Amino acid sequence: MSDARYINKGFGLKQVIGDQVVRDYASALVDRMRASGFSLTAGDLTFHLAQEFGFCYGVDRAIEYAYETREKFPDKRVFITGEIIHNPRVNGRLSDLGIRFLDGSDATAAFDALTSDDVVLLPAFGVPVATMAVLRQAGCIVVDTTCGSVLNVWKNVERYARDGFTALIHGRFDHEETRATASRALLHPGGHFLVVLNMEEARLAASYVEQGGDAGAFRARFEHAISPGFDPDVQLMRLGCANQTTMLSGESLAIAERMRQALVARFGADEAAGRFRAFDTICSATQERQDALGALLAARRLDVLLVIGGYNSSNTTHLLEIGLERGVPTFHIQDASCIVGADSIRHQPLHGKEETATHGWLPGGEAAIGVTAGASTPNAEIERVIRRVARFRGIEPA
Repeated sequence: MSDARYINKGFGLKQVIGDQVVRDYASALVDRMRASGFSLTAGDLTFHLAQEFGFCYGVDRAIEYAYETREKFPDKRVFITGEIIHNPRVNGRLSDLGIRFLDGSDATAAFDALTSDDVVLLPAFGVPVATMAVLRQAGCIVVDTTCGSVLNVWKNVERYARDGFTALIHGRFDHEETRATASRALLHPGGHFLVVLNMEEARLAASYVEQGGDAGAFRARFEHAISPGFDPDVQLMRLGCANQTTMLSGESLAIAERMRQALVARFGADEAAGRFRAFDTICSATQERQDALGALLAARRLDVLLVIGGYNSSNTTHLLEIGLERGVPTFHIQDASCIVGADSIRHQPLHGKEETATHGWLPGGEAAIGVTAGASTPNAEIERVIRRVARFRGIEPA
């Protein structure tokens, strides 16, 4: 793909599209809260914002590139391979701009119908190597919004594969980012990967390293999370750890340490040192949002915590996990419409796949409400949530 048909620096149109982006996603109320100690009192409700929340640099960049692309090519068909970020409102806005989705949600958009006259956006998560090959074959213009933190993980995974190490990736095997990352291990002959969701799955892999086991049963257990031809008796004996950038940092580090210990138990410390590699590739924005929520929960007694973001957003789900671990009634809501009333809220439970409803979620009388949001949530949505909660108590925040 020639440089002229591959763009990963934008089009320099930020001043042209800036006002439109601000109208769609910014919030004067949130800006005032940020300037006032991240708190807002409205009647008998006090809202406390975590000091890091919402859109990160990578998300801002992806959205700006999408708007710039539509501005740059007003007369061309513009597509995107899938959700640009995990936020239904943002993806809906791109659809409003005439950007069509190639993930199957639009029956009129298909990879095999792309031509050299089309423009295709790559989302912040990146895309698998095979998808890039399809776009290269079609000859279309590609605008790449892949986050720099994701690119950093890819570099490590490719290095592992080149040096004969299996990439052990902490993440969700069905997540767009993890699929793209895992595909990088296959760029080199003999490259392999294993994706583990959590410490429980890591322990299964570690136990196999230490004691051996039934290779067929292992492959069946990780059927969708291993590279083709994966042989645990070979591929688990040289490991390089990486992660989906939105996982819990502490868990990623613990998984890496558990795998290192397994190799030490199997081969001894000296030989294990040459069989194990690890790099902390959690993105800084993810870590900052997790740390900021931890600081808020340590500093304030909250009656309830609202975590705002797409239900398929990993970094948002981990914020829910942190709130629940601290013993605070915590609700992961997708947007303001989930606040049904002062007595009822729709939310997705931790590890749940569907919304549920909870009644009596908001205490009567004075209440301290914590608010945070995943990296795919615009400030405008945070404002809508705060105003909707307050209005159900007959309060209109200034």
